[in-house]
Amino acid sequence: MVRFLAIISFILLFKFSLPVIDEQLEKGDIKKNIDSIQSKINVKDNTAIEETLNSFSEKVQQLGKQLGIQLKDSPITKQQPQQKKEKVELTIPAEQVFAIHNVEIGNPKADIEHDLGSANRKSLNEYGTDWYSYHQDYHDFFMVMYDENNKAAGLYTNQDLISSTNGIKLGSSKKTVREKLGEPLTKIQKGFTVYQLQENSDNDLFLVEGTYVTVFYDKHENNTVTAIQLINKDFEEEKMDFYTKGNSALKEGFEYQLFDLTNAARVNHQLPILTWDEHVRETARKHSTDMAVHQYFDHTNLEGQSPFDRMKEDDITFHLAGENLAYGQFSSIFAHEGLMNSLGHRENILRKGYEYLGVGVAFNNESQPYYTENFFAK
Repeated sequence: MVRFLAIISFILLFKFSLPVIDEQLEKGDIKKNIDSIQSKINVKDNTAIEETLNSFSEKVQQLGKQLGIQLKDSPITKQQPQQKKEKVELTIPAEQVFAIHNVEIGNPKADIEHDLGSANRKSLNEYGTDWYSYHQDYHDFFMVMYDENNKAAGLYTNQDLISSTNGIKLGSSKKTVREKLGEPLTKIQKGFTVYQLQENSDNDLFLVEGTYVTVFYDKHENNTVTAIQLINKDFEEEKMDFYTKGNSALKEGFEYQLFDLTNAARVNHQLPILTWDEHVRETARKHSTDMAVHQYFDHTNLEGQSPFDRMKEDDITFHLAGENLAYGQFSSIFAHEGLMNSLGHRENILRKGYEYLGVGVAFNNESQPYYTENFFAK
């Protein structure tokens, strides 16, 4: 579970190539090419082209209310936020240091689904098995990965479902986490290869009683815990390579996982969830594939088309649209957490006016994934 997210102003070189962020923000471009660094982690965003119609719709609705007229929702009317659900009562883990939604590593699938019901989605992940996602309209969202004995071998959440024997929970500070768990790991071995981990990143990796614990921090919320991933040590060490060889099932798995993670984040911020759009998914896939095949990373393709040009070419009608790009993160979890820590991408993920989202993933010859998120509203 190698994890690192290097920013362009701070690059560490080790015996293997390190990733680098190359991002385009709303008010300007920040771009550097590091030719000597072969393995890259990048994120790019293209924020909304305009919010004028959305603002106009709000004013029309307000005027209608003043005149005593009940106006029907129009395509440009903002969606209403999801209603807040009753908070899950979390208990201190009985066997492990951490639990998510009161589920611990090693718990049987039968017990988990007896309490929670069947998973909302099953999708292939980078470990060669599946993430099972559980939620109620993306409230109480978490994912479980099962081993061959149908016992929990991996857990993840980006919501307030973390409990622990040491008091670490959602919103704990990075300082508190390191005081409780010690200094994070600086390297991890996969087979005969030792991977050096990026220091001072937005996540820490710890080995805690047979479990690899990745703690993600939100730098826009004072470096507090925003998500956690737990992977059984034996399960993690069976994954021999940093990047998993891409295939059609993994491509689709990454796409749906990034979609679910985005909606779970929106629910955290009291925003309406987005609807999956198959049509724009194909637009996003084509751009990811084009970047992977032709070895570039940009919103503007080699034919000079912008994201909005590509959407119009595919007959997608929109009044508001945006695009996020990421490259090199070995899973959708790391891609999403990286995007949330970059302001322009975060603004796209949390933009109120969006209604639909399609995610497209493609792999290059080195099995490095390219992620494209296309957001829009009709």
